[in-house]
Amino acid sequence: MFTAKTSKIGLQINAVGAARQYSGTVGGVALCQVAVTMTFATSRGHALIGRALYLPGACAADDEHRELAGVPEEVMFATKPELAGALLQRAHQRGVRASFVTGDEVYSGRDLRRAIRALGMGYVLAVRANHAFVLGSGRTLTAAGAVRLIPRGAWQRMRTGHGSKGSRHYDWAMLEVTGDDAPGGQHGQRDAGRSALLVRRHRYTGTCSYYRCWAPGSVPLARLIAVAQARWKIEENHQLAKQVAGLDSGQVIRWRSWHRWSALCLLACMYLAVTVALDRDSHAGLETGLIPVTIPEMLRMLRGTVIPPPLRARAHRQHWSQWRRRHQYRASQAHQRWNAYADATP
Repeated sequence: MFTAKTSKIGLQINAVGAARQYSGTVGGVALCQVAVTMTFATSRGHALIGRALYLPGACAADDEHRELAGVPEEVMFATKPELAGALLQRAHQRGVRASFVTGDEVYSGRDLRRAIRALGMGYVLAVRANHAFVLGSGRTLTAAGAVRLIPRGAWQRMRTGHGSKGSRHYDWAMLEVTGDDAPGGQHGQRDAGRSALLVRRHRYTGTCSYYRCWAPGSVPLARLIAVAQARWKIEENHQLAKQVAGLDSGQVIRWRSWHRWSALCLLACMYLAVTVALDRDSHAGLETGLIPVTIPEMLRMLRGTVIPPPLRARAHRQHWSQWRRRHQYRASQAHQRWNAYADATP
């Protein structure tokens, strides 16, 4: 499962991939870096297992930016769906297997859907209301228009999550459509799989959300709903990665530094996710009146038992003060030399 997320806000303009671009985190355009990330989710837990830094077209074409940020020559501009496809391909080559892929509207393009099917996986991908479908009769409709064809009795009210305020229920329906993403590349080619439009309707406001689905065989509605709702685990993972590992706090501006920092953050989060899963297994059914242990709670326990507390001696503080000031001086000298070189270069 994957989605694009902002990993840092308020960056220096020369940071790798930094540009004024849309960020879902801030809900608008801001100077930021954007990364495509992939979550692996099971019934026992979930964690981020892959990431790719999005390099905007202007940054990819700017030789000065590439030199300052240390972008390798072989790295060229790639769209977010292309980066997502590369992450899936890399995970598949390393033996990571999943039944379904889910993501938001950014990743509903035909090329990525075809790539997912080529890897032997199904998908449940959110689409916009104006996304076009072809029905079995050959008629073309948008997702919003296709909802009118669903009979009133076809809607099923199902629980689709449990929050702190109680269970969340929505009305769901499924409409069979013609596939347009067979790996062979032939539009409308029939195969053993099943293509469908999945619709979620708010039971009070009537607001609808739409998902394009494909499964290798017959799949019950409840299974597709579970995959669609698993997309929120991505949001949870991003918040946890920022909270417990500082994913958005790395003071790095170069290509290699960004990948090193993000790799360490993802590794820390994976370790915590596995530890939580093992702890839940070992205490299953032993305690009542408690929620299952969470990743932030596990981190608090580790800090009190395994991770040593920071030293607060005067000599230790003075040592790190001198270290920071020394490196800040070197950085200042490097900036001055670069500015002098840039001013002298015709």
